Amino acid sequence: MAERSGAGRWLIVAGTAAVVLLLDQLSKWWATERLRNAAPIDVVWTLRFNYAENTGMAFSTGAGYGWLIGLIACAIVGVLLVTARTIGSRVQLVLIGVVIGGALGNVVDRLTRGDGGFMSGAVVDFIDLQWWPIFNVADAAVVVGGILLAISMLRAPEGAAPSD
Repeated sequence: MAERSGAGRWLIVAGTAAVVLLLDQLSKWWATERLRNAAPIDVVWTLRFNYAENTGMAFSTGAGYGWLIGLIACAIVGVLLVTARTIGSRVQLVLIGVVIGGALGNVVDRLTRGDGGFMSGAVVDFIDLQWWPIFNVADAAVVVGGILLAISMLRAPEGAAPSD
């Protein structure tokens, strides 16, 4: 496949990021409205929906450093955007969009769900496996998208033309 044109490349990245961001924010809105002051909802096996807020990062570490975590997420988005300029693979561009959408989903929470200053808001988490820390759609997008992106980049032969 020939390298993607500039407009096509950015349409893939931005479109994917927008879809992930929308799904993340809609699911957090639902969790806030339905779960904030309610009992957890058992779904299947150990999966349940259980409202939680996190001012830190993974495993609730770094509480109170949301502003720094948010700035790091924005820097990672910047690096991914620079990386996307040279990517020709549709799959890799979609995965970059997935990670960017997830990162921005949690940044939006930090910007809009707090009143203690710049990026002081808590991230809404609600997917509870009961044997893993509670997470959200954005967290899943960043982790799964990041892992798949790394695998796809490692599997691409050096010097080979980008492919789907």
